[in-house]
Amino acid sequence: MTLVLGLHWDLSIYRECQRTQGVSTTDLVGRMLLMTKAHHSVANNEATQDFRRHQDNFGKDARGRSPWTGVSQFLQTSQKIMQFASGKEPQPGDCIIYVAGAFDLFHIGHIDFLEKVHSLSEKPYIIVGLHFDQEVNHYKRKNYPIMNIHERTLSVLACRYVSEVVIGAPYSVTSDLLDHFKVDLVCHGKTEVLPDKDGSDPYAEPKRRGIFQTVDSGNNLTTDDIVQRIIKNRLEYEARNQKKEAKELAVLEAQQRRERIIEGQEN
Repeated sequence: MTLVLGLHWDLSIYRECQRTQGVSTTDLVGRMLLMTKAHHSVANNEATQDFRRHQDNFGKDARGRSPWTGVSQFLQTSQKIMQFASGKEPQPGDCIIYVAGAFDLFHIGHIDFLEKVHSLSEKPYIIVGLHFDQEVNHYKRKNYPIMNIHERTLSVLACRYVSEVVIGAPYSVTSDLLDHFKVDLVCHGKTEVLPDKDGSDPYAEPKRRGIFQTVDSGNNLTTDDIVQRIIKNRLEYEARNQKKEAKELAVLEAQQRRERIIEGQEN
């Protein structure tokens, strides 16, 4: 690994990016395995101490807890959103394209879809409407979405094809929304579109206006596929985390021993 990184440094192609505080793959996997809704934005206060204890115990080493492995709370701020947002407004001649959905566990299937949508115009301005957690749970059931609205917002904003995000977009694409953003085209993938709570087609208005288009991303990967993989490999995941935790604890103990030795020499 040292040789590989050294080569990257010599070629000036190595870049290290700071991770977003509070966003943890350990946490996300725990949500999949625990099948709880306590991570949903409005339900955060419902997370009990028992839930937190079980969530934080996935793959822990029996000797204790590493300060580097565990679950941390994600706190959304306006500054975080500004760091991820493009900040670009639509320009004259731009084709304003609207897409909506959960975009949960933002993955390559979503990226391929957005790339195809982006290729529909020479000057695309893509607006992604993200549904609130409770809305997603209504049509996806179980404990979906795995990522709450705040986490999904940053994930989508980080995509190069996305210009703007509507946080908490209505499930049905309304005339008010289309008029407000001056939408030229509304797109949806080849996944099933469930009716709204009143039984209506959520894309009825854009279809009536003749601006609706189904886009085939060429990628069949879904969020549920990822969740099923994690559940299937649960034991392997826990064993991996136990090894990781043990290594981190060994490093921590070595640091503490070295500090005690140094203090002893100074005294």
